[in-house]
Amino acid sequence: MNIVMNTLKSFNSNYVTAKRVNNTNLIMSNPIQADTFERTNVSFSGKHDNVSELQQARVHYEPKLPKVFRGDGINNFEVKQGKKTESVSDQKEIQRLFPETYGQPIIEFEEMSSKKAAKVGKNEHSDNKPLKVGIILSGGQAPGGHNVITGLYDSLKKINPKSELYGFLGGPSGLVDDKYIKFDDKKIDSIRNTGGFDVIGSGRTKLETEEQFEKVLDNCKKHGIEAITIVGGDDSNTNAAVLAEWLKAKGENINVVGCPKTIDGDLKNEQIETSFGFDTATKTYSEIVGNIEKDAASAKKYWHFVKVMGRSASHVALEVALQTHPNVTLLSEEVEQKKLSLNDVVDYTAGVVAKRAEEGKNYGVAVIPEGLIEFFPEMKTLIGNLNDLAADENLQDVMQNGSAKDKISVTRQNLGEDDLKVFDSLPEAIQGQLLMDRDSHGNVQVSKIDTEKLIIQMVDKKLKDMKAEGKYNGKFSSQAHFVGYEGRCAFPSNFDADYCYSLGTTAAALINSGKTGYLASVKNLDKKADKWTAGGTPITMLFNMEKRSGKNKPVIKKALVEMDSPAFKELQKNRKDWAVNDEYLIPGAIQYFGPSDVCDKTTKTLQLEHK
Repeated sequence: MNIVMNTLKSFNSNYVTAKRVNNTNLIMSNPIQADTFERTNVSFSGKHDNVSELQQARVHYEPKLPKVFRGDGINNFEVKQGKKTESVSDQKEIQRLFPETYGQPIIEFEEMSSKKAAKVGKNEHSDNKPLKVGIILSGGQAPGGHNVITGLYDSLKKINPKSELYGFLGGPSGLVDDKYIKFDDKKIDSIRNTGGFDVIGSGRTKLETEEQFEKVLDNCKKHGIEAITIVGGDDSNTNAAVLAEWLKAKGENINVVGCPKTIDGDLKNEQIETSFGFDTATKTYSEIVGNIEKDAASAKKYWHFVKVMGRSASHVALEVALQTHPNVTLLSEEVEQKKLSLNDVVDYTAGVVAKRAEEGKNYGVAVIPEGLIEFFPEMKTLIGNLNDLAADENLQDVMQNGSAKDKISVTRQNLGEDDLKVFDSLPEAIQGQLLMDRDSHGNVQVSKIDTEKLIIQMVDKKLKDMKAEGKYNGKFSSQAHFVGYEGRCAFPSNFDADYCYSLGTTAAALINSGKTGYLASVKNLDKKADKWTAGGTPITMLFNMEKRSGKNKPVIKKALVEMDSPAFKELQKNRKDWAVNDEYLIPGAIQYFGPSDVCDKTTKTLQLEHK
């Protein structure tokens, strides 16, 4: 603990104070944060061999809450209801599919007046009976998931100390198969403000069959569970809406509430300003890209091509660019809107390389979203047809079980002339990656395609052609990186720690108010936490119909980067300057302790959207 103690001594005591608990463990607490359910007897047993000094410190961080939930706010709030809502599109079809939960109003939690609070003495929407709630973590990991759990647990215990929280193991499958743990103070205290989903694990099982729903109902009845919280992204919260509808149609009093999670940042709208984990993940990636930029400027001999997370949306790539100022930033949505071909992007990138070489700079950094390859018009058509071939019953055996060589041979025999031309233009390694096993939706697993290496190879070839024409006289040496999993389970930033704890608390408020089919919503996130507002957004409000595995299904509409968004305009304004000049910004590691304007600041994207 000496490192942590010495570090803390350098900070102004206005921001952080230190106190001892059990005469052994150092606790970090903020004297201003009298807004959480403080537990001061946290300690780790044993020799701490598997617990870092940072974790020992972070476990004692006290997350900040919206004003409505401070103190005894979870037992003293009022529900403000808005007007009835409708889905993003396809209103008639979605209302037909969700007759029980469609059209519910947006709700906001407000502080109860002191006069009314004194009269009521408790939350008017509850008799403060013990609650039994289940929670699952669904989909890919995102920093802060554990704080959703701790926020929910603390709130349930605040409502009634006899409340219980069940954590179902391995995602939705744990809910179906009745595999769970019951949380207690010791387990909760060990995961506060930590990264990962390891306390109960996660999974991608879809909840969509009658048999699954019946098993969920049986398991909930067996344990007396009256509400389920599903933490996940667009697909997971689509599951939450379907389950909520099914239970309500059956006349069962088991409520379902979702929490918005995805590091990709594509679960956002007017009600959901950002999904949790995006802040931490992009800060983690930005630290790495910043380090690479410093290395590039130091060695002066390599071009680094960095692929980052983001299959459908490029929010991660855009945010990393705003935080680090790389020389080249490629965005999938821009490629699609401008109908740029793969060759167009290669020409642009090679042009930046050549321009920098004219100034003696044979180095640079390019940031690329993982899903980029799907957005080139010719590649989008090719991939769509490859998905159809993979689903063809006559070809399934070869496409699923054949060798890479056999798959390529069969594919070439069954592609149209235009598709074949594009397919043959790709390196053999990329051809093989396009034909790997499909994901759960039957689509190409684009995250396993080395898009960064493909662009490197094509840029290298383009530069050789330019050199032969006398248009390029530099040296091109490259390095490829994929920065993805490094950010999914990082210690959550202060923002994500606060946001996730607030989401868990909001989920408890929704459950205690008898709401179902809602997504926990915390807004005004560009401001300090005491200015945040909390409430609920009907999940059906976020729906549109999309084709999945050949069928039209209701799903939460993904939020893509828009070309008129403040964040994209900021990139566009600086792109030419960053391309040629070394305007590298090195953000460094995530800051946890110190001045709040440094530690609690959220993403550039969110700041620009609220500016």
